[in-house]
Amino acid sequence: MKELIAGFPQQVREALAIFKAFELKPLPRKVSAVLISGLGGSGIGGSIVAELCTPQSAVPVQVSKDYSIPAWVGPETLVIISSYSGNTEETLQAMQAAISQQAMIVCVTSGGEVLAIAQKHGFDAIIIPGGNPPRACLGYSLTQLCGILEHFEIATGLLAEIEAGVTLLETHATEILHEAESIARAISYSQPVIYTSIGYEGIAIRFRQQLNENSKMLCWHHVVPEMNHNELVGWVDKAPRIAAIFLRNSDEYYRTAKRMDICKGIVYNLAGKTIVLHSKGESPVQRMLWWINLGDWISWFASVERNVDAIEINVINRLKNELANLQ
Repeated sequence: MKELIAGFPQQVREALAIFKAFELKPLPRKVSAVLISGLGGSGIGGSIVAELCTPQSAVPVQVSKDYSIPAWVGPETLVIISSYSGNTEETLQAMQAAISQQAMIVCVTSGGEVLAIAQKHGFDAIIIPGGNPPRACLGYSLTQLCGILEHFEIATGLLAEIEAGVTLLETHATEILHEAESIARAISYSQPVIYTSIGYEGIAIRFRQQLNENSKMLCWHHVVPEMNHNELVGWVDKAPRIAAIFLRNSDEYYRTAKRMDICKGIVYNLAGKTIVLHSKGESPVQRMLWWINLGDWISWFASVERNVDAIEINVINRLKNELANLQ
């Protein structure tokens, strides 16, 4: 896992080359909505990209992480199927539903049934390198999603910002490593709670998921301002096992920024640890790449601190094996 995380910038550069070499067919109809279907390491890219599109897209971009898809999906909906293995059972069922509802479909996969179905129906399928844990290949899928949405004019400027973001990560590689190791030492035997501002929830989810899978830690996340209307009330007692982590960004709305400051003050005397992290980058895309790389490294160093295998996912394999017997 360490080598895969270290290779993230190069993975993104390779992903850019893969997308630029692929020729997407023109869509037969105007797009009125976009649905990205995927779960886990294959689906988090959709959550992140949907937030990136929100400020500029004239059509809604939503994410589905289930067997089903919304009833509103139809002939003018672009459905992007994202399954790293190509065999994710929930995504395969959602893909069949999208076919039944006559959606326009583009796939991102390394192979499997998704690729077979795409070839059978003549759908575009961008093939990314397989053979690694899906969570370690976000650079491949995220870049393809951005490229697809930019190509079909749902969003603009994403690929250029990805290139700039990779350069940012390479320039600050040593700083990212040092910060990640320090944070991991501070939180490895705590229960982290991650707070961020609206527009960066996908990043908080990614960080949480990496701590879950790589570090074998339970944690949760919430978003400001919504957190101020419910979870904040739960901060009334000392919680020495909790490490409250605030992810701060320079583009926070000024009232949201003030809310984050106030929340930090409330939490500071109750949590066992209160940590504030600031992103680098001149755009949301650059800042999101920063958070992905930093969070991945924190999860790796935490796995070392906890002496756990970052690759091992035995409990997920048990779940899949038991589901395989379900008719």
